[in-house]
Amino acid sequence: MKESVRNQIVHLSEQGLSQRRIAQQLQVSRHTVQRTLRQVAKARADGAAAATPVPGQPRARRSLDGFDNVIGQLLERYPDLTAQRLWEELRQRGFSGSYPTVWRRLHELRPATPKPPVVRFETAPGAQAQMDYATYTIALTEEGPRRLHLFSYLLGYSRRQYMRFVARQDFDTTLREHIAAFTHLGGVAATCLYDNFKVVVQGYEDDEPIYNPRFLAFATHYGFRPWACRPYRPQTKGKCERPFHYAQTNLLCGREFRTLAHLNDTTAWWLANVADVRLHGETKERPVDRHAQEVPHLLPLPAHAYEVAAVVYRHVTAEGLVVWQANLYSVPWRLIGRLLAVRITADELIVYGPDLAEVARHGLLPAHTQGQRSIQPEHQPHSNHRLRHATLEERFAELGAAGPRFLAGLVQTRRCGWDQAQRVLELLTVYRRTDVQVCRLLWNGPCASAPSACRPCNASCRQAPVPSRCWKCWPRKNAAASTRSCAPTR
Repeated sequence: MKESVRNQIVHLSEQGLSQRRIAQQLQVSRHTVQRTLRQVAKARADGAAAATPVPGQPRARRSLDGFDNVIGQLLERYPDLTAQRLWEELRQRGFSGSYPTVWRRLHELRPATPKPPVVRFETAPGAQAQMDYATYTIALTEEGPRRLHLFSYLLGYSRRQYMRFVARQDFDTTLREHIAAFTHLGGVAATCLYDNFKVVVQGYEDDEPIYNPRFLAFATHYGFRPWACRPYRPQTKGKCERPFHYAQTNLLCGREFRTLAHLNDTTAWWLANVADVRLHGETKERPVDRHAQEVPHLLPLPAHAYEVAAVVYRHVTAEGLVVWQANLYSVPWRLIGRLLAVRITADELIVYGPDLAEVARHGLLPAHTQGQRSIQPEHQPHSNHRLRHATLEERFAELGAAGPRFLAGLVQTRRCGWDQAQRVLELLTVYRRTDVQVCRLLWNGPCASAPSACRPCNASCRQAPVPSRCWKCWPRKNAAASTRSCAPTR
């Protein structure tokens, strides 16, 4: 080893840098740093004479010695020449050695430029926070392997943080975890640093970030300023990046977790009993103690939390279900075909009727499942046929004056007319009422095949009705009307 490198190792060690930091800065192995420091310490203990380096033995002749001029000329013409290209050029000139031999010689002639040290930027209490995600694949004993994301919000001064594993990194989840972090830490930092993910940054224009307006509205509600870091520069958020390694080696390593809920319970315990009370390596204080000094400088929480729950609209299927994230939730079956408002919170799905009154409330099924059903017995069709028939008559009455007569004809001519009438309402889950042209279907559709022809009336549904089966010909209160026949549809 060169004496200059030994000197730098000792000099950086005297400044208090760890062996890992010294190895990263000088581009050498940690074992080399450890061995050098041990040798110097032993030499100092034995005396000043022993600390003098012993001249090395004369270097043995190597296979590249005859190509020094060629290597020098190539490096002068091509300063960025790679070891692979240099090896290929030397082989054309008669060199028979291996690629590692060329790589070692090139490393001696052109040593790697050490990266400049990163100066840690300390902030005042309550001035800055950092937020980020880390993704892990965790084998849960009851749920199997799952790809989970660890949300982290860290206060820059105290180094106290909030962590929680979530199944998604979407907008609603990110805002929901922000609110939980603010509550956990007792306030909000004035500025928060972020990566350039779509929840916060929509894009760039003239090297300036374009922030998501929905996220800006959230930040305005709590009074903090989002700050997007420069791309491909993780040092900007070093205080938040490093704790992920600590969580991986101290929280996840050596523990088993049954479910996602059990994992988050363990994470909460670990934060309170391990991470918050440890002696921090940089501040030399416990994060919980510094946090007590930082709380008075945080922005206070507003009286009401920001409303994060998403509201979407879903059609009710013929089975009386609404769909959310590939799972099915029941609603009262009388609402078949309706377009209803659905509100999704962190753990519940709430359905509102046409008058915006709550009609159903379900526990949210796990996001990683598909095709699961949450059925409530009271939402199923009535076992009392009279009540069920009355509900169908009410729904068909909403389709216009022709609706009840069509239902009566369907029930009289079909063995399972009431069930088929329920299927007719399914049209409203696919088409708008005006597009379906239900009235035209009822007036002009082929009544003989009404159950199978329940589709929007268009050019393919212009058949002449069967006079003897058309609902227009069925008995009415006026006996004279019963003898009328229908003209074929053109």
